[in-house]
Amino acid sequence: MTSAESSTLKQEILEQPEVLRRLLEQERATVEQIAAVIRERQPAYVMMAARGTSDNAARYGQYLFGAVNHLPVAPASPSLFTRYDQPPALGNALVIGISQSGQTPDILKVVRDARSQGALTLSITNGAGSPLAEAADHVLLMNAGEEVSVGATKTYTASLMALGMLSAALAGDDTRWDDLARVADYTAEITGAADAIVKAAERYRYMEACVVLSRGYNRATAFEIALKLKELTYMLADPYSTADFQHGPVAMVERGFPVIAAVPEGAVAADIIDLLSQLHERGAELVVASALDEALALAHTPISVPQGMPEWVSPMALVVPGQLMAYGLAIAKGLDPDHPRQLSKVTITH
Repeated sequence: MTSAESSTLKQEILEQPEVLRRLLEQERATVEQIAAVIRERQPAYVMMAARGTSDNAARYGQYLFGAVNHLPVAPASPSLFTRYDQPPALGNALVIGISQSGQTPDILKVVRDARSQGALTLSITNGAGSPLAEAADHVLLMNAGEEVSVGATKTYTASLMALGMLSAALAGDDTRWDDLARVADYTAEITGAADAIVKAAERYRYMEACVVLSRGYNRATAFEIALKLKELTYMLADPYSTADFQHGPVAMVERGFPVIAAVPEGAVAADIIDLLSQLHERGAELVVASALDEALALAHTPISVPQGMPEWVSPMALVVPGQLMAYGLAIAKGLDPDHPRQLSKVTITH
């Protein structure tokens, strides 16, 4: 059993501000070079291949490249490349493979097949010298340092930062680089309140199921928080866009039902708050991470985050309260957050 004080997972969560700062400083020149090649090739669309936590980073990429860079983005279906041996035509695509280890066979197969078709390929990984790093035309390293805990935290936010940097370089907009430069400070403010967030999680030690909500760029945040809850606490945590949630799943909410929400400032805030208001009236138990007083006022457990975060970078910070909640719940339930059952650091799928 891992104690709260000795947990590697907690330490890796707390490392994230420095990881994000280091990645931004060390890899900007590489990102600018990759962006120049992409602009020259002018791909018609982006395909992103990933599994698990990395797949949630790819969800962020779908909104990011679509909204900022006006590139259509499609998620890869790796089974088409492996089990069916019927890959789609990718010659005019930018294919991005994301894997913290760089060892996932089906993601590797997508990138290799895409490159063999003449597609422009990019690997984003923490595994320097890994098969994925060697498979693509270009590689962008996360520079997160060794991640020991099975539950990925710092490699997730590093993946988001890497995608954000690429988008900013493609946009050629210095204000976006300025936004990225502030992300480490946003996350540091949240990790500075880590003990309070972990303490707040104790209230939910007997929770067996919940939903996790957000929208837009932070749809990825809802999915990643839910994944961390499943991995670390073995509970049923179901993630939704608030728009999707209203198409049926909202019927499950009754008095006392736990709902965790990430509410960014920006275009989707009013929609999320409107739904949370309805859930509050039904007596749902709300955990809300936000900088907005209107959202926090609805919560039984409000988690305040820094004000003024541009929505497009907010997923890099808004996921951190969820990571800490999942860690805190694991400790409260007497579980080992560093070694969740039946899981290993590298998951091999074909």
